[in-house]
Amino acid sequence: MKLLRFLISSVFVKNMFYLFCFTFIIMFMIFFGLGFVTQHNNYVKVPRLFGLDISKAVQSAKSKSLNIIILDSAKFNPNYPPLTVLEQFPDHDKQVKKGRKIYLTLNPVGYKKMKVPNIIQITLRNAETLLNAVGFEVGELIYKDNIGKDMVLEIRHEGKKINPGHSLQQRKKIDLVLGNGKK
Repeated sequence: MKLLRFLISSVFVKNMFYLFCFTFIIMFMIFFGLGFVTQHNNYVKVPRLFGLDISKAVQSAKSKSLNIIILDSAKFNPNYPPLTVLEQFPDHDKQVKKGRKIYLTLNPVGYKKMKVPNIIQITLRNAETLLNAVGFEVGELIYKDNIGKDMVLEIRHEGKKINPGHSLQQRKKIDLVLGNGKK
C-alpha cells in the first residue's frame, strides 16, 4: 500500500519527469553532436596515385588533406621507374574523410641484393636450379679442361671471378666456368 502511494506521489512523478527530460537532452546531444564530431558527410575523393613519383603523390594527397603512409616493397618492377607508386589503399575515386591515411607501396630503387650461393663443385643442372631459386640468371658457360664434366669450377660476374657469398643484385647474370670432361 505504501509502495502504491509512493508511485503516485508528486515527488516520484516530478523525479521521473526530470529523468526523462535529462535522458532526452543527452540522447539529442549524442545524436546530433556525434555527426558533428565525426565530420559526417564531409568526404573527399582519393586521387589516382598509381604510377606517380613519390613527391608528386605526396603533393597530390596533401592537397586533398590526406595523410600518406609508405609501405616498403621488396619486389622491384623494371617496367616502372624507382620510387613510383605501384599500389594504393584505398583505391582512387573512393570517398574518405579528410585526414585519412592512404597506404602506398613503392617500386624500390633496384633489385634486392642477395648472396651468391656456393655452387662450386656441383653440376651445371643443380647450379642453374640454385641460382634461379635465389633470383640470379645463368650467363655465359665457359668450358675448361677438367675431369668433372659440367662441374662448376669457378663463378664470374662481368668477367671477374667472385666467391660464394658475394652480394649481387637479383637478376644479374652469373657466368660459370665448367669442366668439359677431358683431362
